[in-house]
Amino acid sequence: MVAMSNRVTLLLCALAVAGVTASTALAEEARFQSRQLTPAGEYTFGIEGPAVDQQGNLYVANFGKPGTIGKVAAGASQSELFAILPEGSVANAIRFDRDGRMFVADYKKHNIFLVGPDGKDIATYFHSDDFNQPNDMTIASDGTIYASDPHWKQHDGQIWRIRKSAAGEVVGEKMTADRQMSTTNGIDLSPDGKTLYVGESDTREIWSYRIDGTRLLAPRLFKRFDDFDIDGLRTDVEGNLLVARILKGTVAVLSPQGKLKREVQLSARQPTNLAFGGADGKTVFVTQRQGGFVESFRTDHPGREACLRGCPVGK
Repeated sequence: MVAMSNRVTLLLCALAVAGVTASTALAEEARFQSRQLTPAGEYTFGIEGPAVDQQGNLYVANFGKPGTIGKVAAGASQSELFAILPEGSVANAIRFDRDGRMFVADYKKHNIFLVGPDGKDIATYFHSDDFNQPNDMTIASDGTIYASDPHWKQHDGQIWRIRKSAAGEVVGEKMTADRQMSTTNGIDLSPDGKTLYVGESDTREIWSYRIDGTRLLAPRLFKRFDDFDIDGLRTDVEGNLLVARILKGTVAVLSPQGKLKREVQLSARQPTNLAFGGADGKTVFVTQRQGGFVESFRTDHPGREACLRGCPVGK
């Protein structure tokens, strides 16, 4: 009886180990498998943003109509209205700094807004008539904002640096580079904050620059795609770059050296931008212009921004 009992115990242990192994394998397989998160039609053709706050809530531009911001509560699969921007303003980018403050790029009225936690307190953080139309943003660990500013009709663009001076005044400056930029679009920083990546829509190129104050030095062609357009991009903590390939319906994952590691197939063909979130920072949320919804997939490293406020467990 004792021998039989031991055999049964060993068998149960083996089955348990096999179950854990199978579960782990399934979890691994689930990575990079995208699925639709929110219902189709919640957002307009101008769906953009997106960004995740400290509590895991997702915010997306243009919920129901232009000039709004929608909110998908952590764990939810349906959006609700979070904020209505001032008359005539339309958001194209949302980012959070390390203190959890929400910044919104208003491409219509040339503003960067600071939006309060309740969505009702909306203040102008920076405005300039010299903006073409602020498109996307990224925020450094010290709170400095870098904003892409394309001129679509002229097929060129520029980058702005927006920060607080020693006197506490918000100052915006156009950055200089050693090359003429095309239509600047997606933008993000390397994990150490020293390199700025800028996507150019017309040429389907991503360029990297070394940041030196308001100067963008050592321009390097990081990646050029042979077909389809590129839109938003984000970096993870390992320096990989995730790029929305609009019209192809994928998110390209590039190594820190610019090599294509994989392409994540999406539910629809027109992804505009993406953001990292989830409890461990490894969930990627993608805004889909085709259908007006958000989809998501799991990845293997948390996003750079998720670690601005302290890297989630399980890096």
